[in-house]
Amino acid sequence: MTGKRIALIWMLVIAVAAVGISVGRLSVTSVSAAGEGYEELKIFTEVLSMVKKHYVEEVKTKDLVYGAIRGMLGSLDPHSSFMPPEAYKEMQVETRGEFGGIGIQIGMKDSALTVIAPIEDTPAHKAGIKAGDKIIRINKESTKDMTLHDAVSKMRGAPKTSVTVGIMREGWTESKDFTLIRDIIKIKSVKAKVIDGNIGYIKLSQFQEQTANDLAAALKQLGEDKITSLILDLRNDPGGLLNSAIDVTSQFLPKGKLVVYTKTKSGEKTEFFTEGDKVFTQPMIVLVNQGSASASEIVAGALKDWNRGVILGTQTFGKGSVQTVIPLSDSAGLRLTTAKYYTPKGKSIQNTGITPDIILKLEAKNGAKEHPVLREKDLQRHLRNEQSDTKPEEAETVPIEVDEKDDIQLQRAIDILKTWDVFKNLPKAS
Repeated sequence: MTGKRIALIWMLVIAVAAVGISVGRLSVTSVSAAGEGYEELKIFTEVLSMVKKHYVEEVKTKDLVYGAIRGMLGSLDPHSSFMPPEAYKEMQVETRGEFGGIGIQIGMKDSALTVIAPIEDTPAHKAGIKAGDKIIRINKESTKDMTLHDAVSKMRGAPKTSVTVGIMREGWTESKDFTLIRDIIKIKSVKAKVIDGNIGYIKLSQFQEQTANDLAAALKQLGEDKITSLILDLRNDPGGLLNSAIDVTSQFLPKGKLVVYTKTKSGEKTEFFTEGDKVFTQPMIVLVNQGSASASEIVAGALKDWNRGVILGTQTFGKGSVQTVIPLSDSAGLRLTTAKYYTPKGKSIQNTGITPDIILKLEAKNGAKEHPVLREKDLQRHLRNEQSDTKPEEAETVPIEVDEKDDIQLQRAIDILKTWDVFKNLPKAS
């Protein structure tokens, strides 16, 4: 592992059950109240002193300080946040892809806590919670003004314990309570199979510590099954470890190819290159959609820029920022957006996403229900893209569920690869 890879930097989409978060370190120098605006801390200490002295009830200084920190980070972008010791410990557990919870990814839309997607075979998925649902209560407590991470901590917990979430869904006249029994949420990040005779299909659900190794095993098995091409499905993959994204890309591009680079506020640039020698070289199509975020966009962007595969689907989520998680002195953690990332050709996808080579939107069949699309540009306080302005667009909707037979994105990918084989096997003109 190179020096540039030692610090685990994560690309994050906020989630209850599956989130890419890791630990990195920034060089921290001592600070004083003099200069750089720190003299304004005098106001904070005055307020802290007044609250401690005159507030009608006894309050703990630590609770006040933690609340102030949350408020400070809450004024930044939606991916920066403070993690108290318990939340920080849970975050570290998440890197292994197994923890107690209900199994949903969440975000903020129109100031409301919103389900981005339920995770397959989890309590939330089995109970019928859908993408686009608004979570208005957790255990009878209103989620109004509740932070994402407070909501996460309230919905997580020991297996076999219960949590009740109040859901409001478009078209409903009143909310409904779902009482869910928490379970161990095991995120299997790689699923593989052979479809249509000789086409390999691999679905990546997120980028964890073991994802690259599991992908290598899946590719090896598909090779033994004599596949002639591959569909890599990154749809609704919220991202995860940057290192994992590099290792995944390394299995499709030759060694030494630029995968992504990051750039800080000061202009410091860090480049990440492919490593390893075992490379899958057969034709491939990469499926993406509005739920393909962060690390998924890194992989799709690199494969697109190097012309390694055909990108098919809809515009991706558009999360082009880097979060570094910094351990704090009292076992708490700080998740701070420290840089933006760029594709090999130098394109920032913040708010814009990856544009597929072939744009193909899923359509609802037979009056099937749809839910609104949630992207980075819809999140409150999102960072701007310095390369292009994001223009307002009409609200999008997508089907809540699609049967494989109605999955026109997958079917189009199969048709393209079959045509690819036909042309490849045509006899040369004499």
